Amino acid sequence: MIRLFKFWKRDRKFSKRDRAKGAGLWRSRRGNVALITAFMMIPLTVALGTAYDFTMAESRQDQIDGMADIATLGGVTPDMMAKSYGAALPYSQNLFLSQIASVNGVTSVVPTWGACANAGDNSSGATVTRTMCVTYTAASVNVFANLLGMPTFPLKGASTATSSTAPNIDFYLLMDTSPSMEIAATTTGMTTLSNDTILTTEGTCTFGCHQSNAAAMTSASGCASHTDPATGHATTACQYLTQTDAQIPCVVAGTYADGTAFTTSSTFPESSRDNYDLSRCTNTTLRIDLLNAAAQSLMDTASTASTNDHATYGMAIYLTDVNQTNTANDLNLYVLEPRTTNLADAKAKAATITALEMCTNNHLACGDGNNDMDTYLDADLSTLNTGTTWLPTPGDGAAGDPAQEVLFIVTDGLNDEGSPRSYPPIDWNGTLCSAIKARGIRIAVLYTQYISGSGGSWYNSAVQPGLPTGLPPGLPTSTPNSGDPMALAAQQCASPGLYHEVSTDGDVSAALNTLFQEAIATARLLH
Repeated sequence: MIRLFKFWKRDRKFSKRDRAKGAGLWRSRRGNVALITAFMMIPLTVALGTAYDFTMAESRQDQIDGMADIATLGGVTPDMMAKSYGAALPYSQNLFLSQIASVNGVTSVVPTWGACANAGDNSSGATVTRTMCVTYTAASVNVFANLLGMPTFPLKGASTATSSTAPNIDFYLLMDTSPSMEIAATTTGMTTLSNDTILTTEGTCTFGCHQSNAAAMTSASGCASHTDPATGHATTACQYLTQTDAQIPCVVAGTYADGTAFTTSSTFPESSRDNYDLSRCTNTTLRIDLLNAAAQSLMDTASTASTNDHATYGMAIYLTDVNQTNTANDLNLYVLEPRTTNLADAKAKAATITALEMCTNNHLACGDGNNDMDTYLDADLSTLNTGTTWLPTPGDGAAGDPAQEVLFIVTDGLNDEGSPRSYPPIDWNGTLCSAIKARGIRIAVLYTQYISGSGGSWYNSAVQPGLPTGLPPGLPTSTPNSGDPMALAAQQCASPGLYHEVSTDGDVSAALNTLFQEAIATARLLH
């Protein structure tokens, strides 16, 4: 036992050299790097993997954000703006979901549509603005971070797109085609028709129903009657000669109302014609001619505006008076063109607008004795507001919704009606126009001035004494009184900013087109 212990003690004794070698090994750090690296491999791998997962999540969100932008923009393209929001929304939704399916590593996609302010179609001013918006949440599947208990990274984003277009508007034209619209449109025309004729013992010059009543053309009175272009009133027969008793030369080629042709070599017959035919021979423009041209020009203006505004403008044409074959005393409102978006067709119909023809003074049809009561503007307004046949219920004009509506009235503003016969201005009490406007239908009025140039003994004796004075009840007391009751009544009837007046020598086409532009420029949300 003692020997063994001594042996162990002897082995425990190291040489100085051995002790130096051991101390060197103890002080060496080369082994520490390997150990530390071995210990850090796991967290480094997880960190790098997590960074990869995070980078993939960012890339996926960028892709989804781009797809959300494409989807919302897809709902406000010009094609989609022509459709309703209800049709555009599913298109955008399908566009978004179909693209999401192509993104790998994304799950639990939940889009929310219309959660932003003003989502949908909103009318303001002269435009309809559509706001298409989506927010979404989703999950990006992790590979490495899953080892740490994070199977996915959350994703979220949003996109909003807006676009504006003009609201769709339907225009209902009420065109005054009563005999008084055959007044000469210019002072020169009035002078021509007055100075070219010399009145004889047969009576004063006439305007008449040369087309619809052939008997009137061969009647003993010598010529059919129509409205005198100087007074707007039908009278009896006359002879046609210049002030020096010479025949009247035609200055243009054309046809009379019954289809008879004339040329610049023709002279106007001394009898058996009327002032309407005289106006054709002397190339005199009547107000009904301007009305016809203005309505046609309006269709061109509306067509151009529709293209520029990406909006649909519909047109309907109603006439206050119309000549219908074999129909005596038919003074009911007449549909020349029902509401249509075919503006080329509406223009073609507008080209046929003519004034009501008369047989003789106080006779719409020969022998009827209707006392020339041939203008029923108030009755026409009442008819327009009967149900929704003539003026449907308007909408806000957004795509897919009912169009806004504007009633266009072109008139000289004077009724000729009743028993006893009276000549009140259009809707002087304001109740008829107010009832139409209360339905959300705006009214635009183009007043073709009645008083100027259309006076004369008949006006001074029959019309003027019965006209109301002061302001109609619907106008503010601060309204300037022009002294023209028809103008004041027309102004009362019109919606704010939608009244224009054209005097003798005025440009009806320019005024009507201006009124149209103002109507679309002041479009607003109606309900």
